[in-house]
Amino acid sequence: MKYFLLLFTLLSSSLNFSQEVSKKEILVQNITEFNTAVSKATPGDNIIMARGVWKDVELIFKGKGTKDQPITLSVEEKGKVTIEGKSSLKLAGEYLIVDGLYFKNGYTPSNSVIQFKVDNDNIANHSRVTNCVIENFTQPSRDVQDHWIEFWGRNNQLDHCYIAGKSNSGPTLRVFLKGNENINTHHQIINNYFGPRPRKGGPHGETLQIGSSETSMTPAYVNVAENLFYRCNGEVEIISSKSNFNQFSHNVFFESEGSLVLRHGNYATIDGNVFIGNDNSEFIGGIRVINTGHWITNNYFYKLKGSEFRSPLAVMNGIPKSPLNRYNQVTDVVAAFNTYVNCISPWHFSVGSNVDKSEVLPATEIRSARPERILLANNLIYNDEEQNFPIVAYDIVDGVSFKNNISNSINKSEVQDKGIITKDFKIKKINEYLFVPVENHTDVYAGFDFEKIEEDIFGKDRSEVKSIGAVSLPVEKDQSLFEISEYGPDWYTAVKENKKSKIFNVSTTDELLEVLQKTVSEDIIELKSGTYKLDVSIPINKKISIRSEKGKKKAILQFSENDSSPAFEMNPEGILKMENIVLKGTKNRDAFGTLKENMSSAYNLWIDNSEISGFKNLLKVSQRSFADTISISNSTIKDLQSGINLAEETDDKGEYNAEFVYITNSNFSNIKEEVLNYYRGGYDESTIGGNLILTGNTFKNSGTSENTQVLLKTRGIVNVTFSDNSFIDNSVKYIAILWGEKGQKPENNSIKNSGEIKIEENLKQKLMY
Repeated sequence: MKYFLLLFTLLSSSLNFSQEVSKKEILVQNITEFNTAVSKATPGDNIIMARGVWKDVELIFKGKGTKDQPITLSVEEKGKVTIEGKSSLKLAGEYLIVDGLYFKNGYTPSNSVIQFKVDNDNIANHSRVTNCVIENFTQPSRDVQDHWIEFWGRNNQLDHCYIAGKSNSGPTLRVFLKGNENINTHHQIINNYFGPRPRKGGPHGETLQIGSSETSMTPAYVNVAENLFYRCNGEVEIISSKSNFNQFSHNVFFESEGSLVLRHGNYATIDGNVFIGNDNSEFIGGIRVINTGHWITNNYFYKLKGSEFRSPLAVMNGIPKSPLNRYNQVTDVVAAFNTYVNCISPWHFSVGSNVDKSEVLPATEIRSARPERILLANNLIYNDEEQNFPIVAYDIVDGVSFKNNISNSINKSEVQDKGIITKDFKIKKINEYLFVPVENHTDVYAGFDFEKIEEDIFGKDRSEVKSIGAVSLPVEKDQSLFEISEYGPDWYTAVKENKKSKIFNVSTTDELLEVLQKTVSEDIIELKSGTYKLDVSIPINKKISIRSEKGKKKAILQFSENDSSPAFEMNPEGILKMENIVLKGTKNRDAFGTLKENMSSAYNLWIDNSEISGFKNLLKVSQRSFADTISISNSTIKDLQSGINLAEETDDKGEYNAEFVYITNSNFSNIKEEVLNYYRGGYDESTIGGNLILTGNTFKNSGTSENTQVLLKTRGIVNVTFSDNSFIDNSVKYIAILWGEKGQKPENNSIKNSGEIKIEENLKQKLMY
């Protein structure tokens, strides 16, 4: 017996030893060594990429590990191994782990940066990407479409990654559901930090897309949990769920200008999520609902000011007999135990109703199918100031039931229901964003299957404490909604320190050109009074301010006709703030212009208290360029051929050249053609749609060119404020043609010998779908 025990022990030791021996760490210095190591890898091996820059590498990581002994791809030191240039990673096989890769200073040469398949015959399953960073790894041209992460196969996971800065077309992360091997996926997307995605100025800017319209009826079972979506502003859909049985739980959406959208597919669970807005943006949304069978519970909405498609809870109208790629009717949805704090009108019903647009849209686009069998129960609404319209209805609200919802303001909405109860109650501040009632409201409606809502947003047992809203008392004094340090890799810091601006004093042209070369972002160039004669174009590829010395005469920048390039050439990520400057040019060059191609990311232009004259165009842009903000204030613009040209996106696919345009308290005179041409073509609702503030300006003796019919063109731009302007002796038929359906109307404008302002109620646009 002892002999057999000894033999068993020796055999066990031998087996354990052989397992340990099989675990090899292989350090690779280049792509050749990497490929060799991958081809020989066995379960338990760890392939380690050496310190340094790996440039222009297309990594193929194939292998078959086991659950207990996965094959790992890691780095020698996290943060010291970067993958740059035209590079990507593709995985295929079983039980693979990728740990610590850092993609920067480049873009993918294929469809994706990280892809859970090599080809249709080689797909990854049971594989994991963790502790990785993809930062600003964006295509040179924003119309080139790719996905930074593509999920294929089943049971794959992305966790503790930082992903930020995608400015080109295409969702940041996309889950594919094509073929039986790619459904019932049970993918895990957890604990990631989805950092800022800049405004794109067109559709296809989602952060996550799970499925597509053509595969939207397939079961996906994707779990999206414990992620931070931080200022993800690409478009109206932060997450676009286009498949069945997906779960979204305990995610934080922080100041993100969009919504979690149940675009296609059914039976989603949205539980315990946090949506945080602010006082500055009217585009930050919550949850938008289409299709059937969704449960929306225990969510906390704070200071959301979005409306319609971006409202805190948007329940849409559908299209009768809708095709897969449009809008199905909303049915059998439960929204219960949610809390809304300082959200003016939290519930919007029949969003997208457009029966009145039958003259400009085909019948297949008319959204007339109202929501049916919708239950809103046990929700809590609180506002610091009285807000009497919790419901905004765009159609008859006859398919919604309200049960035991409490608001501290009287409901004066058109929709009246005894299930919306006015109650004077107090709340207390726990931390910056978390406010909870002083006491529980225990008159809870017990709906069908409500016993399955077992916990509140913080995991407190609801069977013991009955309470309306997302939070059950008591709450710990140090309870927080989220901790930013819990998301993404522990080795990477996403928040950058604010740099202190350095001021450079300049008195000659040579000094100016020299300083422009050595300044870094946030620096300020301060010009002494005088004239600076310039022959060259000045590229703006960083954040820089140019201003005259305070309290002195404005400095004059005089650009010669020796060069036809723009005086200031706006590059990707270029931000120019010009203050108290006189800018003079000639008719063969523009004052400001963009690169003709490869405008990979947005630029910004701010002009204040300046005088600009003599140029061909004030601003001339290229087709794929995009400005987040253009602002002209307190300035004089005169003697130009044309003004601001933001009308190069003529493909009519929903793209446009600038998100926010502010023209305030300025004087425009002797502009021969249009002062502004700001254009968005294509019938699309997935973007802000452009934003123009035009107030307090004077326009004089402009539009004199024979072919100029409209002084201020804004066709297709959604948000327009047009007030307190003066128009004097402008030789045009129309000052502007505004879009009545979007609520655009002129206010307090003075017009003398300058044509008229026309309102066009319904704008006919090219369909994109």
